[in-house]
Amino acid sequence: MSQIELKQQSAIAQCGSNVGFMFPGQGSQYLGMLSTISSDERVILDTFAEASEVLSFDLWSLAQDGPAESQALTANTQPLILTASVALYRLWLQRGGRVPSVVAGHSLGEFSALVAAGVLAFSDAVRIVRLRGQAMQGAVPVGEGAMAAVLGLNDEAINSICAEASVNSDTQVLAVNFNSPGQVVIAGHAAAVQSASVTLKAAGAKRILPLPVSAPFHTPLMQPAAVILEEALADVSVADAQMPVISNVDAGPHVAGASIAQLLVKQVVAPVQWTACVQRMISMGGTSFIECGPGKVLAGLLRRIDRSKSCYCIESPEALLEALNQLAKVSDV
Repeated sequence: MSQIELKQQSAIAQCGSNVGFMFPGQGSQYLGMLSTISSDERVILDTFAEASEVLSFDLWSLAQDGPAESQALTANTQPLILTASVALYRLWLQRGGRVPSVVAGHSLGEFSALVAAGVLAFSDAVRIVRLRGQAMQGAVPVGEGAMAAVLGLNDEAINSICAEASVNSDTQVLAVNFNSPGQVVIAGHAAAVQSASVTLKAAGAKRILPLPVSAPFHTPLMQPAAVILEEALADVSVADAQMPVISNVDAGPHVAGASIAQLLVKQVVAPVQWTACVQRMISMGGTSFIECGPGKVLAGLLRRIDRSKSCYCIESPEALLEALNQLAKVSDV
């Protein structure tokens, strides 16, 4: 058994839990997020204040009052969702919630998972995702890139059609988010995405939904952003994880800080293997899951991947209490 495998096994044993935490990515933000829980839980406001100090603007005000157009800007959305997710994780632990045995995050959410696992300091993560968002938005001129969700078609057909639509280096499209069986996101040059969408519909896709983004995330077109992220990560401490972190790139469990940093850079230009990530968490013993952040997107994807697993969202006082009570019952069995 390798040293890395020994570290993974040790991390799981120390947690003594079968709870997997899932952290959402871009698109889960909404006006008024965490407002119902913040009035009773000081840790929420304190976490936002910490992030606001790093960013030099009031992130809580953006979360509550927007405007929505400002929330949707990639450079704002990324620190916003990171901060909301970390705030809820801190609250979970403060209220006596069980330490997860394994963590994963969807795209941007992987940074939230890394903060939870002790790999990145929160303040460093806030700075990095702000820079990551700016770099990703600036990597491709507005209007040249596009993304679209493909519903009701298998992965193989989508990959094949995208390959056919990718005529040359200036006309590229590929599958970038394997979210669940029958739900895949494609991205690339706008013209190639449009061409592939027509063919995918003809091949039997139930729906093609253009996404309200202008940058083709998780494609090779994001390489300039990957370079910037790599430089930023070199300037911060990247520790070994306190529990295994499932990487979007290879759906494998990782604890070594050096390899995690490398995978974060690759993640910018590589597809998000979310279905495989969830399946890996389940294969590692995950029986109950917490979606830790705004929205319920990942809970919905889990139902499509494996309906036998329970998932709790904890962004309201009532939902948090239910999750705490239900998982306490499981631990007593």
